[in-house]
Amino acid sequence: MSASSRKRRMTIGVGLAVGLIGVLSAPSIAAPVESESPPPPPTHGIEQATVFASGSASLTQPDDITKLGGDIYVAWQNGLGPLGQPAAGGATTADVVEYTTGGAVVNRWALTGHIDGLAAYPQTTGGTPHPDELVATVNEDGNSSLFTVNPGAPSGQQVTQYAYNLNPLPSGGGTDSVAVVDGRLVISASAPTSATGPALYQVTLNGTTATTQPVFFDNSPAQVANVQSPSMGKTVALKLTDPDSSTVVPAASPRFGGDVVLDSQGDQKLVFVGGATTLAPELSVLSLSQSVDDMAWATDATGTLYATDSPDNEVFALTGQFTPGSAFTAVTPGDANNPVNAPGYLGSLDLHTGMITPAVTTIRPGGLLFVP
Repeated sequence: MSASSRKRRMTIGVGLAVGLIGVLSAPSIAAPVESESPPPPPTHGIEQATVFASGSASLTQPDDITKLGGDIYVAWQNGLGPLGQPAAGGATTADVVEYTTGGAVVNRWALTGHIDGLAAYPQTTGGTPHPDELVATVNEDGNSSLFTVNPGAPSGQQVTQYAYNLNPLPSGGGTDSVAVVDGRLVISASAPTSATGPALYQVTLNGTTATTQPVFFDNSPAQVANVQSPSMGKTVALKLTDPDSSTVVPAASPRFGGDVVLDSQGDQKLVFVGGATTLAPELSVLSLSQSVDDMAWATDATGTLYATDSPDNEVFALTGQFTPGSAFTAVTPGDANNPVNAPGYLGSLDLHTGMITPAVTTIRPGGLLFVP
């Protein structure tokens, strides 16, 4: 998107949009999936998009996005490499920026390294007590560590860095996306160098150490979840090579509500994990028609779907009349395993078939967040 087109409003009616777009122990296999016919895919409901936040000379490449309290937080990667290599201009820090829902900047924190995962970690009654804070991972390919940011702490005491208890990590790579389930942190094991390493960690913070425990592995068995596929219900080895983004599926979802979902971007797969913090998580795998990055679900008929657009250095707010339970994803046609010269776009995901249809092609999202 050119600079002259920024701050404009894009009206995207449903009809027009269609025209524009064209562990701890071995995981269990999910309970058998009954044969079923998928319901008609919901319309995406997006009607307009506006620019929520724009970058600057020192604030570039927005990626993950989350909400804590009443404010929105965005991770800006600032051109750093996936191992934490300095940017072309010499910068060695990425930024987490706090915004009001109106897009005004509230605060900004510089973290050493390339920020990959960002999630809200609200105080819970389970586990170790902690304040409302953010959790950010840095350096997805290696040299990885973890930060917490406590916006309510006194100035100078808001950021804490944690080293992982194992170096190198058992996956051989780094860490990426962060999700919170049952009051506990689960973090994806990105850029693996081992075919049998962990795909997802449960992480416990103590002092300045982040202790990892595998939830499941790149070669764990899982049950095929694609409805009407000849392989539906069969057990297969995952064979993941590119674990990436993760989130918790909301209860409003027509399938997999309450599960943790992990995408293996280059493999065009989503892995749904039931009981991710138990001793016997249950795994289902949904093969996709495209490779994807982040995911978000509409949990109400009205709300805002936020999308970070790294190539255009902007964050968008998309509104309309949503179908509760509809799933959106950041589609990445070109990736490490499928190098094609095609731009990304916002897609609508059918959770029964794995088919993805374009929703908005004028935005190239990385991180997604739905706020009802």
